[in-house]
Amino acid sequence: MLVKTFASAVEGVDARCITVEVNAGGHVSEHKPWYNVVGLPDSAIREGSYRIEAAVVNSGFHNKRMKIVINLAPADIRKEGAAYDLPIALAYLNATGQISVNNLNEYMIMGELSLSGELRPIKGALPIAIQARAKGYKGFILPAENAREAAIVSDLPVYGVSSLREAIDFVSGTIEMEPVWVDTREEFFKERTSFDVDFSDVRGQENIKRAMTIAAAGGHNVILIGPPGAGKTMLARRLPTILPALDLREALETTKIHSVAGILPENAALITTRPFRAPHHTISDVALVGGGSYPRPGEISLSHNGVLFLDELPEFKRSALEVMRQPMEERRIIISRAKLTVDFPAGFMLIASMNPCPCGFFNHPERDCTCPPGTVKRYLSKISGPLLDRIDLQVEVTPVPLEKLAGKNKETETSAMIAERVVAARKIQADRYEGQTGIYNNAQMPSRLVREWCVIDEAGNKLLKQAMEKLQLSARAYDRILKVSRTIADLEGSEQILSCHLAEAINFRNLDRESWGEQR
Repeated sequence: MLVKTFASAVEGVDARCITVEVNAGGHVSEHKPWYNVVGLPDSAIREGSYRIEAAVVNSGFHNKRMKIVINLAPADIRKEGAAYDLPIALAYLNATGQISVNNLNEYMIMGELSLSGELRPIKGALPIAIQARAKGYKGFILPAENAREAAIVSDLPVYGVSSLREAIDFVSGTIEMEPVWVDTREEFFKERTSFDVDFSDVRGQENIKRAMTIAAAGGHNVILIGPPGAGKTMLARRLPTILPALDLREALETTKIHSVAGILPENAALITTRPFRAPHHTISDVALVGGGSYPRPGEISLSHNGVLFLDELPEFKRSALEVMRQPMEERRIIISRAKLTVDFPAGFMLIASMNPCPCGFFNHPERDCTCPPGTVKRYLSKISGPLLDRIDLQVEVTPVPLEKLAGKNKETETSAMIAERVVAARKIQADRYEGQTGIYNNAQMPSRLVREWCVIDEAGNKLLKQAMEKLQLSARAYDRILKVSRTIADLEGSEQILSCHLAEAINFRNLDRESWGEQR
């Protein structure tokens, strides 16, 4: 008997429908396998015969010694993971006559079986649910732990089951189940601005707070350079608290990526706060940008719509940093394999930090640098010029004086107060780029829009020309100064970019100064 049901394979952050065909018939000798899977399955699927065999017995059914052929179509797509256990098990029981279900092919079914018949959670439930709705399936049957995640998709009944036995009872009509329902709006607005840290915790460092405000307002990349203990990490970790809250489109995009990576919190439905990813400097190229035999999103994609924080930037492998250059410009990463090309989004803000030299005390107001001559320049050269060009704000961080640390905390701006100015500036940018596909802030402006929206007067032209000649800036750095100037003007509510806005933007190119890095 031939039984057909449907599952799904995740490619990148999207899903593709997979037909699961199970044919049972004929006897098999003791020396031949009775269970055959075709259609480019990986080892986890082939090993599924042992899980399914035990789960079927422990659910009160029998393993009949018949020749079983399972086809996963289309046959040219590589299938991976144990999430095909449940559809195969249900189709197997139906094909061998142990259950009688006529509408099994009306459902999208996914789930990994344990030997006891219990179901374990799967990866990529959200993109699979989106695909199931697009294909018009009657419902989506999956592990209960993934049900809320999939139920974010409206107009698709989602049934969370905890075991093979429960799934059998549901599809055979023995029990009735109510679809899992999630109020997307309520879930979206829950804890959108809930953070454990706040900018009011930071003593002093007003110029750095200003730089972070500009970065948040325009979506600009930042590098903080200063001695150990100056507060670089503390400031970076508070950046998400002043960014505008995710909108629903961004929340769904972010949740899809985390769903595919399998790192959504248990029973989570929707990611409502901007991601903050801080990988260690020993991270591999593939872990940072994504990839692998079966491509998975890397840290740059997991920080999509959020912040990627690279602490101790010169300690990262140069090859990993250089691979980031294209995604920083295009806000996506394309990973190609012989039979597969996937496109992962990578629209992140980069916040990097570094010591100014190996000992960490170059330019320190109280301690002497012990590095030999030329060491500072060599240390900085670990970061390539093209990568530094892509970082809009290069800010030197100095230690906070003891009197400020020990004194009473005067009225300091909270993250909420700073965020109000950031949101107002982002509103100006949203109106400015309305109708421009994929452009939402100043940092994303292409050159054609820079010429249109970053017009400067004669005095500004003279100031910028002097800075370009003195600092020997590249054409990319020229554009980035204009973009930062545009953001500063937006924060001030100014339609025109003034000389003071340009001067402040140029001042945030610390590493471009000829004198920076010269040891005395």
